[in-house]
Amino acid sequence: MSDPPKTFHSAGERLSTSLLETLRIGIVMFDAEGYVRLWSPATEEILGWPAEEVVGRYYADYLTGPPVASPSGAPARAGEIYATLQHEKYWRGILRVRHPDGRAVEVEGRASLITPAGGRPFILANLVETSRLRAVEHDLAALDALFTTSPLGIAFLDTEHRYVRVNDALARLNGVPVSEILGRSIRDVLPPHLADSLVQIQSLVLQTGRPVVDTVIAAPDGHGWRSVSYGRLTSPDGRVLGVSSTIMDVTERRDAMEKIERARQRLKLLDDVGVALGDLLDVPRIARALADCLVPRFADHAGVMLYAVVAHGGELPRPDRLPDSPLLQLGAAAKTSGPAVEALLRVGREVTFPPESVFGRVLSSAAPHMTLTEEELHSATCSTDPALAAAAPPDADSVLVVPLRARGVVLGLLVLSRSGGRAPFDRDDLALTMELTGRAGISLDNARLYARERESALMLQRSLLPQRVPSPPGVQVAYRYVPGGSRAEARAEAGGDWFDVISLAGGRVALVVGDVMGHGMRAAATMGRLRTAVRTLAGLDLPPAELLRRVNDLADDLAPGPDEPLMATCVYAVYDPSTRRCTLASAGHLPPLLLAGRRDEGWAVASVEAPSGVPLGIDGVEFESVELEVEEGAVLALYTDGLIEHRGEDITEGLDRLVSLLAGLPRQPFLEDICDRVLDGMAPGGTGPADSADDVALLMARLGGLPEGSAASWTFPAERHAVRRARDTVRRTLRGWGLGALADDAVLLVSELVTNSLRHAHGPIGVRMVRGSSLLVEVSDPLPVPPREHVATVDDEGGRGIQLVARGSRRWGTRHGPIGKTVWFELPLP
Repeated sequence: MSDPPKTFHSAGERLSTSLLETLRIGIVMFDAEGYVRLWSPATEEILGWPAEEVVGRYYADYLTGPPVASPSGAPARAGEIYATLQHEKYWRGILRVRHPDGRAVEVEGRASLITPAGGRPFILANLVETSRLRAVEHDLAALDALFTTSPLGIAFLDTEHRYVRVNDALARLNGVPVSEILGRSIRDVLPPHLADSLVQIQSLVLQTGRPVVDTVIAAPDGHGWRSVSYGRLTSPDGRVLGVSSTIMDVTERRDAMEKIERARQRLKLLDDVGVALGDLLDVPRIARALADCLVPRFADHAGVMLYAVVAHGGELPRPDRLPDSPLLQLGAAAKTSGPAVEALLRVGREVTFPPESVFGRVLSSAAPHMTLTEEELHSATCSTDPALAAAAPPDADSVLVVPLRARGVVLGLLVLSRSGGRAPFDRDDLALTMELTGRAGISLDNARLYARERESALMLQRSLLPQRVPSPPGVQVAYRYVPGGSRAEARAEAGGDWFDVISLAGGRVALVVGDVMGHGMRAAATMGRLRTAVRTLAGLDLPPAELLRRVNDLADDLAPGPDEPLMATCVYAVYDPSTRRCTLASAGHLPPLLLAGRRDEGWAVASVEAPSGVPLGIDGVEFESVELEVEEGAVLALYTDGLIEHRGEDITEGLDRLVSLLAGLPRQPFLEDICDRVLDGMAPGGTGPADSADDVALLMARLGGLPEGSAASWTFPAERHAVRRARDTVRRTLRGWGLGALADDAVLLVSELVTNSLRHAHGPIGVRMVRGSSLLVEVSDPLPVPPREHVATVDDEGGRGIQLVARGSRRWGTRHGPIGKTVWFELPLP
């Protein structure tokens, strides 16, 4: 037996009074003859007649209208009502009572004939307005129908969490009949873990009165999901009666939401992999990034294995013929860690798959494979070969092997596995992996092509740089050239940075560093042309400023293309060990640094304040040289902007860091050691020079003088005896140096040059000899016009001097000085 609800709705409004107050039941008492003896106040409200006007009068006087229907449906009159009471002691029916305002009020009445012991019988009747009674009946019928036929599970529980009323839908959801639920506690009906959580929710609702809506919990049997909502039940006077519960099966909704979430996660994974691989142009880094993106989000173990030709930027194999070389494991990741796992994940491991294995079949067919049976899983994971076992861990519960392809050619394999009770791979996972490998294959192929092109450019660039650097007496040279790193965000390619060390006449040496703007093959080719031009003009022994001017005049011929002007910087320095003087000029390049010794055995670093000029390629500009005398053992450092310029840092900050770094180095280390320390110290964040965003060219030269007694110079007046005096002086000096074997040749050539100066020049004649790796002899005069070699005929009386010098020396040349010219020649030492 179920209790009637304490509150309900009528005409959409919640009633704030009790059921008795809503119905307004009137009480009337008649004597045995039908005269009114008692008329209650509720009856006065219903029928409108005051008690003083009705008591003592016959009840039939107030009835109106046609005969009323008895509960049995038979017509009845007022006398018949009384007759029924006399016979059956009880009557029930509908009456129409006349209201004082003239209208008829329909009421439903129940009357009983009561005969007390020892007293006269009387009639007691209850009256209720039929309109209000029918409204209550309709509301109750509607609530019962909603409660019974609702597909939602509905229950009412008291304050002790006992079920008071339950519909059939809830019984079906719980899997327990209604008879076994009513009167029992929620802890007696549901599993303990579920009951405890629901009791906590209900207690909170009972305590606070705040409803709980759409809380999702697991189904009692563990299969599916339920949405529960609770609200507190209170009486009109505020007493807490219990809670109402509405339960709905949301398994399909939950499954749909899970599918949507899985789809969102898949799209997110695709996007993350695309972002991780999109800015990489290095095959090993792409392989590692792909494995790291998939673990542990998508798999517990991931391995990326590629053919060596792909890893090293070679040509792709033919689609119909697989390479004979093993695969290289370039990317690996695992959810767990430990020595055993680290041994399996060793990057660079060579893996060879038998053709009949799962991996071999995927390589040959280019079709993915997903393990569906225990036999396939055993075949894929159980191998005695440790290299083969690295492809799929032995504890894997599910394995997915997918080919990495590009342009119809298999590049390698992506092997994924799940373990530890994780849900095995399904068809959706396979489709997602195919999309991932498609994108990864394109990235890997792009990186392969980039590596091949970049290697070609670097090979060209290396071939254009000096293959051997000379070491003239008095000068010690060290250099470093580091190509730009492989970071895609820097778009690092072969660049236009270059350097050169050129031996000049007289033991002098030219030190050159330059930078062609841009990257790639065109920049490297332009760099080669520019280096060739500088080296060629250096053979003319031109002053640095004059050399840069002539190179600038060739800008159109040195430009990368007809529509691309030459834009390059360069610094050109000439050092003479015999005088320890250095002359240099700059074309828009960074200032050289001169390292001089300090008393504390450190370096005093100073920037050489030379006129910087403008970059090569701009017409109508002049270049200026600066000359400085350096102390014994000073170091001149030339460099390109890749050494000091880093992202997010002003170039002046980088220059200050370089100066501070050099100043903090000890004075004694070899130049090679200084070069290494500079590259390591200037690398951003300690990433090493290989990761520099731009090329780096660094040239350092320790500038010293020639050994004592290695040079001698004289000045002779322009008189006839100057030739004889020059011959005697040269012969005597060579014998003193122990080079008497060269005396005859040297004296002959000096005689020709001094004679030539006497014939054409009017001024002092200088003679200078320098002993180094060869014997240098220089003859100077004020005449700026250089001599020219020509073939003398039989009848010519002269003109054979320069021809004799050219044939009798290893090499010869002319250079201009501040005043006049200098003709020089070299003789090899015996």
